Amino acid sequence: MLARKLGVPHISTGDMLRDRIRSGAEVGTAVAAKMQAGSLVADAVVNRMVEERLSEPDAASGFILDGYPRTIEQAGHLAGWLGERRIREVVIHLAVDYNIIIARLTGRRVCPLCGTLYNIASKPPKVEGLCDRDGSRLAIRDDDRESVIRERLEEYGEQTRPVLDYFRAHGHSVVEVDGSSAPPEEVFGTICQLMGSHDRS
Repeated sequence: MLARKLGVPHISTGDMLRDRIRSGAEVGTAVAAKMQAGSLVADAVVNRMVEERLSEPDAASGFILDGYPRTIEQAGHLAGWLGERRIREVVIHLAVDYNIIIARLTGRRVCPLCGTLYNIASKPPKVEGLCDRDGSRLAIRDDDRESVIRERLEEYGEQTRPVLDYFRAHGHSVVEVDGSSAPPEEVFGTICQLMGSHDRS
């Protein structure tokens, strides 16, 4: 929703890594086991991948990074990259209770053919277990299994939460939005308001 409003690409490192795994790229085989186990991929690999993506023409006027940076090293790398190019950024932290995250992700289903996402609780398909678009049987991604999600949340607490402290300590704009219970449209509206305030400051 935000990408459409701003007219910029939504860049998800998770999607990029999964694409590389599906394509059989060399980096894909190196990270597949880590992702399936819920572990974070090496910083150098992700940093290089993000830099390559941000150098593409559609990102020249702005971009939304989703799932990056996840570690202090990645945050420092990104801050340096942005600083060299004099790109102003705002960090949006969607705060959601861990139990809600687990419930949401374990209910997620994906079409293996077209990639459409569903959720058995909040966005179910018209026919149970089948994609609305092409009728393919929906699947559960390996990284959406509860054991993997809990591992990811543990790593988040250890490695990613300090990223927020890093950005705040180094004078970057950080806004926090409660994403626990409000519908996506309401969360989107709140983000837009906060970004508008950020632009005026």
